[in-house]
Amino acid sequence: MELNSLKQFLVVARLEHLSRAADELHIAQPSLSRTIARLESELGTPLFDRSGRLRLNDTGKLFRDHVERALGELEAGRRAVAEATNGGLGTVRLASETFLTLTGPLAAYKRAHPSVEIELYWSPAEDMARRLRAQEVDLCVASQPLHAEGLESARLFDEAVEVVTTLDHPLAGRTSVTIDELADQPFITARKGHWLRGLLDRLFAARDLTPNIVCEGDEPSAIAELISAGLGIGLVPAFARRSATGVPAAWIAVDSPGCRRTVTVYWSADSHLSTAARLMRSTLTQWNWSSGEPQDARR
Repeated sequence: MELNSLKQFLVVARLEHLSRAADELHIAQPSLSRTIARLESELGTPLFDRSGRLRLNDTGKLFRDHVERALGELEAGRRAVAEATNGGLGTVRLASETFLTLTGPLAAYKRAHPSVEIELYWSPAEDMARRLRAQEVDLCVASQPLHAEGLESARLFDEAVEVVTTLDHPLAGRTSVTIDELADQPFITARKGHWLRGLLDRLFAARDLTPNIVCEGDEPSAIAELISAGLGIGLVPAFARRSATGVPAAWIAVDSPGCRRTVTVYWSADSHLSTAARLMRSTLTQWNWSSGEPQDARR
């Protein structure tokens, strides 16, 4: 089996769509179809169900997991050799749902290790376990739990998520509010796949409700601006309160124990982390998230 064929299979397995996979790989769809057919012929079994939409079957999922680990080990070997021969710390590849929370430790890390190349990747949480298994990235920071085998983790911090409104909103004078009281409110939030949208949906689903979403987007700053313009209300983590200077708003606690986020760093239990990646993990786990400084900054 050729490495390129295995890499192409992983893209098809992830997208479960031949034409989109071909576009991503920049190859013709008939060529990609032949590659998948050859793999299935070599293995002696179909990897996809083709009744209707293309779906990875159970055998395909089993093969995918082994291919991810195999290609991940090859990439880890390449990087380990590069680190050893170059005599440096190596490169660190970090994926996260948002980097706004991480600017402090990232800046401190770069000051301490200016020669290290830092590669940052935005990634939805549902894609993180795959990327770690395939060793596409070294570390992932998620604001929602990753339920996958073969991962290790360390909790970074836990915080409340509150409702933010304009100062003249009817709820602005409240110290807390229930989900039922928010049922008819217009919400401005993130797109599906983002932890903030997942939290909003879970809170409402627990009460058999559906949030009234009037706007969804990808930019936290734009969401905050739309809320401040009075176009709706939104859930915002307490961490953002420190960076919300100059934007008058009312912050209201949500009367639900689940209205929180726990930020966690994950890595693959089987992977060899470069020195640069281990130093990044230490920077994140030893960061004082309350003060925005390293733990020993005041010592």
